[in-house]
Amino acid sequence: MTIAVASGKGGTGKTFFATNLFITLHQQNFRVQLIDCDAEAPDALIFLKATTGKAFDVIRPMPEINPALCTFCGKCHEYCHFNAIFFLPQFRMIHVMQELCHSCGACLAVCPEGAVREHPISLGQVTTYTLNEWAEIAEAKMKVGVMSPVPVIKEALRHISQTAEIVLLDAPPGNSCPFVHTVNSADFVVMITEPTPFGLSDLKQSIETLQELKKPFGVVINRAGTGNDDIYEYLKENDIPLLLEIPFSMDIARLYSRGIIAVEKMPALRKKFIQFAETIEELHGNRIYQR
Repeated sequence: MTIAVASGKGGTGKTFFATNLFITLHQQNFRVQLIDCDAEAPDALIFLKATTGKAFDVIRPMPEINPALCTFCGKCHEYCHFNAIFFLPQFRMIHVMQELCHSCGACLAVCPEGAVREHPISLGQVTTYTLNEWAEIAEAKMKVGVMSPVPVIKEALRHISQTAEIVLLDAPPGNSCPFVHTVNSADFVVMITEPTPFGLSDLKQSIETLQELKKPFGVVINRAGTGNDDIYEYLKENDIPLLLEIPFSMDIARLYSRGIIAVEKMPALRKKFIQFAETIEELHGNRIYQR
């Protein structure tokens, strides 16, 4: 079973939830994998002391125009649907803007002079880690200056373990393309939110996306006891499962700020996470606790 842990906005406790669930399931003797798909700012490994395995570069072919061969006909500029080719014919200037290029290959196909060639560039890395033979981690990390994390996320998702019983995907926040590519690989999506007006607003947008994708989902409210009750009314009115409430706690905040997994120090919280997994089993129909 693959579970994506997502949020409509940053700072709701998505990584806190994913890492604590990962450790809880591991302690319950499940073969589990966590993939950190938040490639712009991966931070799961702050909380998980793992051994580095292999690193894989994510390479994209990038077109380059040879001015010595180019006749400045402008065909590559005309056929580029992403406006990634800067072209000033009157000054005989032409240049590929890597930040906008999608490496679709159209410019190579239409150039009559063969002036366009491709060279490989690195978009980021996917690195694997292990806690032990029963617990694996993969981290997607894009390079600074790269426009989209999607290719790096796609590469990370190719490293989903075939032997893991449960795979957790720590998704990027928001509801744009990185979020969509991550949750599309999941059997079930857990939306982490907080009981605030901003939390509810962003949650609604993400839920609309999940409904379009026809993905089963439920909601976890973090820092319960703060904010207002609007989010509870929204869930009830729309028949959306409330999977778990995590209370606002200074003890949790202190542990989190020190990079410590809270369920290892707080038995009551660990029990909540075990109950959460049982709830997912009931909702989704996958047998997590009876193998």
